[in-house]
Amino acid sequence: MRIVPLLAFVFLPFAAAAEEVGSVDTAFKLLGANHKIVIEAFDDPKVSGVSCFVSRARTGGISGSLGLAEDTSDASIACRQTGPIEVTGELEDGEEVFGRRASILFKRVQVVRFFDETRNTLIYLTYSDKLIDGSPKNAISAVVVRPWAEAPAVASTASAPPADE
Repeated sequence: MRIVPLLAFVFLPFAAAAEEVGSVDTAFKLLGANHKIVIEAFDDPKVSGVSCFVSRARTGGISGSLGLAEDTSDASIACRQTGPIEVTGELEDGEEVFGRRASILFKRVQVVRFFDETRNTLIYLTYSDKLIDGSPKNAISAVVVRPWAEAPAVASTASAPPADE
């Protein structure tokens, strides 16, 4: 049945694509990939000018290499204004902006966005969930919405030739 995968794609929430920035090994595995901490970067799909960086655990070994292992719920996030902030759609509190599978079934690490209108601040929360039992481990990052000032031109650091005496 080809309709089931198609329906699953249609009902998945729209989330940003991420780029792997780097990783570090945390434990050597004789067979399969090592356990790692992976850093991924993504831009908010509805708020241009905001980029987020998520670090998360990735399980190695044979089961991790085959995509069968369950990653731990440890994750961290840092979001920053990287340009003029412009909202391109209606923002919904708790809307998913990034998600990654953390096990073969039922577990995901995700980032959701909130807007604190009183403080004019975007708040990004990362956490993991499971179909039955999620984890309370979480991290947040906040971006104050401010006008974007272009950086001033950098003055030349080349020194003048020494004067003849």
